Amino acid sequence: MSYRYRKLDVLFAPAEQQELATRDLTASVCVVFDILRATSAMVTALWNGAESIAPVSEIEEALAVRARDMEVLLAGERDGLRIGGAVTGGVEFEFGNSPAEFVAARVRGRRLVTTTTNGTRALMACRGASRVLVGSFLNLGSTVEALAGGDDLDLVLVCSGTGTRAALEDVLAAGALVERLRMGGEGIEGADSALMARDMYLGTRLDLEGGIGRSQNGRRLLGIPMLASDVAACARVDVCPLVAEMRDGLVRRVG
Repeated sequence: MSYRYRKLDVLFAPAEQQELATRDLTASVCVVFDILRATSAMVTALWNGAESIAPVSEIEEALAVRARDMEVLLAGERDGLRIGGAVTGGVEFEFGNSPAEFVAARVRGRRLVTTTTNGTRALMACRGASRVLVGSFLNLGSTVEALAGGDDLDLVLVCSGTGTRAALEDVLAAGALVERLRMGGEGIEGADSALMARDMYLGTRLDLEGGIGRSQNGRRLLGIPMLASDVAACARVDVCPLVAEMRDGLVRRVG
């Protein structure tokens, strides 16, 4: 399988995403990672049969979608916790941001709208790209396969980060994707950021769960009993072999 992108770049932190608003992305493919936990949750929901997921930046946008369509299920977090009535003025979100919540019995055939602190905003920043893929360790292999080809395109791996800073777990996922491209590809000119991400992943791959658990987000989740299992859940590799792609503002399963 050939991966012949013109160049490969990794954006580590949200501050770097600001340049996407002024950058011509029409010849770029973006892969967005928010390992703990937005993109992992989206992939899990699609794997369990969700019809579509609409990512939005703000809580008010999610509430507006619900006002237009009462069948839509609301998902999301602020400060890592499910959005409740105290924040929305009385509307309780059906889901938080934990992959374990998105079981088939609750999401199969349903349309979701989600807002998170960083992940959904990163997806919104990539809207002008030729393709926008939702990446995680859960669907890493399928995402790599979906990137085959790529002639005359740039590949941008977007790490959603935490607040305004880089998040280790996102960089590790980007590095894992870079390593898989290197193993199966040719002709990719990788920026230093791609080499850095790959080196970080190679130093962690034998204990991926442990590496993720040492991150700021990992430590925080491990300190919350009801969310601690999310770290291990999001560190699983290739357990949801699907391609998740955002088109026209909706994330859907395309493979």
